[in-house]
Amino acid sequence: MKSLTDCYKLSNGVEIPCVGFGTWQTPDGKIAVESVKAALAAGYRHVDTAAIYGNEESVGAAIRESGVPRKELFITTKLWNDEHGYENTLRAFDASMKKLGLDYLDLYLIHWPNPVRFRKDWKGANAGTWKAFEELHKAGKIRAIGVSNFRGHHIDAILETASVAPMVNQIRLCPGDTQDETAAYCRKKNILLEAYSPLGVGKIFESAEIKKYAEKYKRTIAQVCIRWSLQREYLPLPKSITPERIRENARVFDFEISAADVKAIAALKGVAGTSQDPDAADF
Repeated sequence: MKSLTDCYKLSNGVEIPCVGFGTWQTPDGKIAVESVKAALAAGYRHVDTAAIYGNEESVGAAIRESGVPRKELFITTKLWNDEHGYENTLRAFDASMKKLGLDYLDLYLIHWPNPVRFRKDWKGANAGTWKAFEELHKAGKIRAIGVSNFRGHHIDAILETASVAPMVNQIRLCPGDTQDETAAYCRKKNILLEAYSPLGVGKIFESAEIKKYAEKYKRTIAQVCIRWSLQREYLPLPKSITPERIRENARVFDFEISAADVKAIAALKGVAGTSQDPDAADF
């Protein structure tokens, strides 16, 4: 990968820019609008949001105000936990599209596999959701469909009734939290790994070990983490609301981390926290 607009190719042939701009915890309103516009001005063409983030309207406004042609952009949103099931999913999708102000979506994800509301029959709820996803995809309203926070057994359950396999699994991937079993499963199934919280929700900046690598490569900690993510063949989704940091986070294509250091950074277990068990999440 040589630039923000270089792409991975999904299993259905759709191309997805190799770094996305994350908007989790970005407040709705002016902050969200301005940060997304700053990202687009910096060259990002891939923006990730979700219904639960509460900022879909602002993301849509930023897209319209940016002047970047829609066809150049890759926009993702996600179905929240209280909307699983066929009919719920169709309603939730329409609500998200209205907020975003878009005619089509590039990627739609099931945000969590086993929410509390559907825990007694999460497989059935996901099957209904996936049926809706497939219909929306077939109708051309969504270019690609996938999941988030799913582990292998959750995807296996989807595949029991699916006619189209998930193309993406967006999970927490950052230094020291590499979810090796899930990652290996996805690679085997040709499911692209998207890395949310590639900076460990900020915890990574407290790490003396990562600071040493930043000094070694004469880069920021964030740049090292994003570059590391790309060299692991993840698709990182860094988030910032500060224009200079947004621009800095895009400058990750003119250096390379050694293979030994990539491995060592991966082995820093817990340096930026660990992933939540999706079958035990209390939401």
